[in-house]
Amino acid sequence: MKQRQEFHVDSARYLDEQGRPLDDLPAQANDVERILSAYRNTVLARTFDAKAIALQRTGKCGTYPSVLGHEVIGTAIGQSLAPSDVFVPYYRDQAAHILRGVALCDMLLYWGGDERGSAWQNCPQDLPIAVPIATQCCHAVGVASAMKIRGEDRAVVCCVGDGGTSKGDFLESINLAGAWHLPVVFVVINNQWAISTPRNLQSGAETLAQKAISAGLPGHIVDGNDYFASIEAMDTALERARGGKGATIIEAVTYRLGDHTTADDATRYRTAEALKKAWEADGIKRLQSYLHHSGLWAADKEQALQAECKAAVDSAVAEYLATEPEPHTAMVDYLFESLPASLQEQRERIVRKSATGADGSAL
Repeated sequence: MKQRQEFHVDSARYLDEQGRPLDDLPAQANDVERILSAYRNTVLARTFDAKAIALQRTGKCGTYPSVLGHEVIGTAIGQSLAPSDVFVPYYRDQAAHILRGVALCDMLLYWGGDERGSAWQNCPQDLPIAVPIATQCCHAVGVASAMKIRGEDRAVVCCVGDGGTSKGDFLESINLAGAWHLPVVFVVINNQWAISTPRNLQSGAETLAQKAISAGLPGHIVDGNDYFASIEAMDTALERARGGKGATIIEAVTYRLGDHTTADDATRYRTAEALKKAWEADGIKRLQSYLHHSGLWAADKEQALQAECKAAVDSAVAEYLATEPEPHTAMVDYLFESLPASLQEQRERIVRKSATGADGSAL
């Protein structure tokens, strides 16, 4: 006798591209202050992003990964996390970092090559930004394992890009999360591009969320430019994790509206027509339109918000540019808890060379 096993992933979208409801909105739509806070955060994240790119272009910041197109899903992640939860980010999570209490100046310090930018005061247990692809997934299940062993009512959220789901780190991590029934939510931010590799060349799977099935986990797809779909999925998955019901994988579908980083030129591998179409589905504009349709927003409020965000970013930039650089020894000081003998010798040499000039120019 043959028996067929059937599995599925669901998909959620509540707003059309003009910000009008397609169906009854979830319960999260009743929290007006939360929605307004979400919109403010998306605008702040985009304002910060534009300034960070300008700083890099003028030689005042290092290579920077734009968050353009990720603001809505990032905001939903940041809002859904409890202070006691642990966030395990990748390198395009600025919108979530802001809601976790990471200072804008700290983000600029990090991308400017200053390790003090990783010393987050308001979320000290969140893991640092992970630039290597998908390695943070392994760390996330380690943190979630500790929470489960201790019997804590906490959860972990781990972000990874669409390209990262092709890495063994991701696949091994979701398998362990399923086998050990861990309190972790994996958010796959599917922005259609792994640097210059399009989504259709990355995986033969129809969706990325269906990779959850192999690990025995629920997989969900949300429109990552739809605030209500994103926040509902995040709230539900985290409630499930904290309640001892295990892990979840959420595929948030969006589009990377900028270059992969400031070291990239996306015009070399994607068309202007595709980018124009993606802009028509912009999540910030969609949420703004919803607020206007609902009578919760107006032109004067928008003008005030833009000015407020610009002032906050300008203040952070001034603080960043005024920060005294670290000593040259910083290049080894953050590598180990206890510096091994080989690096200790190098550190002493750095100190001696730095001392030869008042400004350390001998290096």
